[in-house]
Parts: sequence; C-alpha cells; structure tokens
Amino acid sequence: MTRPKEEKPRVLALLRHTKSSWRDSELGDRDRPLNARGHQAGRLLAVHFAHQAPPDLVLCSSALRARETFAHIAQAYSAAPPVLIEEGLYLADARAIMQRIEAVPDRVSTLLVIGHNPGLHELASMLAQHGKRRDRDRFATKFPTGALVNFRIAGRWRDIAHAPRALTSYVTPRDLGDAAETDD
Repeated sequence: MTRPKEEKPRVLALLRHTKSSWRDSELGDRDRPLNARGHQAGRLLAVHFAHQAPPDLVLCSSALRARETFAHIAQAYSAAPPVLIEEGLYLADARAIMQRIEAVPDRVSTLLVIGHNPGLHELASMLAQHGKRRDRDRFATKFPTGALVNFRIAGRWRDIAHAPRALTSYVTPRDLGDAAETDD
C-alpha cells in the first residue's frame, strides 16, 4: 500500500515595512520613502535575512516604503528573490492579505509578505495560535515598523486558515541592534 506523499512544511514570513518619513507633507501616503532609521533597520533586517534561505516568492505592497524595505532585504542574497509588487497589499486588512496568501501556488514553499499595519498585525495575531508564548505576548499589543514574524505551516497555502501552524520566530529591528527603531 502506498502512503500519500507528505507535503514539506511551508514557511510564511510577515514583515512590516521599516520606518518611513513624514518630512514632505506634499507627498501622498503611498509615496512616502523610508527615513534614516528605516534605512538602518532595513540594513539590519538584511543581515538577519542573509542567514536564512531566500524566499521562493515575495509579495510586496506597492507603497514606496515597502518597496524600499524589500530593496534592503534583496541585498541579503546573491540574486534577489522573485517579487510581485501588488496594489492590493497597500494598507490591506488581514482578510485581504489572507486571501492573497491562499492564492499562492503550491510550488512556493517559502513566502515573504511585506506590508502595513494594522492588517499584518491582525493576521499575525490570527495565525499565532501555537508557538513560544513569549513571542506571542511580545507582538500581542504592538507590531512596530520592521517587525518580522515567521510561521511554519503544514499543508497548502489555500488551506492556511485551517492548517496546523506554529509561530517560529518574532524579531524587531531593536532585537537586531537598532534601539532607535521602536515607534510605529
């Protein structure tokens, strides 16, 4: 009797863009760039990502601050991971982000989503049923700019809402050495 092939666990990383600038009041929200702290946090995150396998796919909000955050992450690898810049992720709520993740092809085993609060924080909270209590408690009330949460998912992307999953890590730029990156 042949046993069904077990699927390799998937990895989902949710990254809130790093700190953006409010200096130019003429710019629309979507066009705000990173400020100096955001660039510093991006560099710290790139060093963190360099110790991990590159994602198979990156879904990135179309906002400039998210794209600039991705540019830092991309520098962690010899070749930038495939990225889709998506209008639908700009200020998306948790439900919209979840629906987008559910549509990811099964050939993708590691997915990075770069977006915004409150949607990312709400989604991370929904998904964090299992994992280290310390990590869950840390992001329960705040998901600061540059926050990164990782999950291990058993099953297909389209089943993520009901699939067994576990919070595997939660880091912020402050954890990586940038004490200045603590605000929203």
